[in-house]
Amino acid sequence: MVEQSEQSEVSIWLRPARSGRGPAPAFDRDRLAEAGVALADAQGLAAVTMRAVAQSLGSAPASLYRYVATRDELVELMSDRVNAEISYAYLGAGDWLDDLLALAREARAVCLRHPWLLDVLAAGAPVGPRTLAYLDRCLACLAELPLGGKEKLEAVAVLQSLVASLARAELAKELDAAEPPPWRRARDAYLRHAAATGDYPHLTAALKSAGPPGSKSADELFDRIITRALRGLLA
Repeated sequence: MVEQSEQSEVSIWLRPARSGRGPAPAFDRDRLAEAGVALADAQGLAAVTMRAVAQSLGSAPASLYRYVATRDELVELMSDRVNAEISYAYLGAGDWLDDLLALAREARAVCLRHPWLLDVLAAGAPVGPRTLAYLDRCLACLAELPLGGKEKLEAVAVLQSLVASLARAELAKELDAAEPPPWRRARDAYLRHAAATGDYPHLTAALKSAGPPGSKSADELFDRIITRALRGLLA
């Protein structure tokens, strides 16, 4: 247990891929991450336990500790694995805004394919090689802008937060599209009542000009919000 505690104080990315003790390896970190991602995709992040991942691999929970010290490290491996899905093929086709928007779309797609990743990001984004590669590409898009490193890092952080928030809202909308939950119906009824009173003229005008819900596609809404935010932060 002392050795495991000491390991958890050193980043998994700075340690050997497996403990040198024990029998020959039956699998590797990537297989652990693959099994964890499959479980999280099917049942949510809470379903990912050392025992559940070990069972899916046909092994005992203790065997996993040759590769990771904690469940948090397993989640780090999972997050880094899904970040490998991000494509950089479209970069360089336009200006900095076009390239950053392309990267934001890629990150959004990963979140929509793997909704559990939003819970990971909400708890504090883990940092792995593929995550760093994504951040580095974001900063590369801003290389020619006359801004300091602090401003660029802040802009990328805001971008990541926006991507996660919009992806979460998009997933929630999909879940209740067929039958809105009672609280949403009650809220919408109150908003209609409030608008009819004339007590909130600016809010009423804004809601009216926005059009009915669903009048814009999720893609259009995402691109518009991300573009305006980036222009405001960096233009």
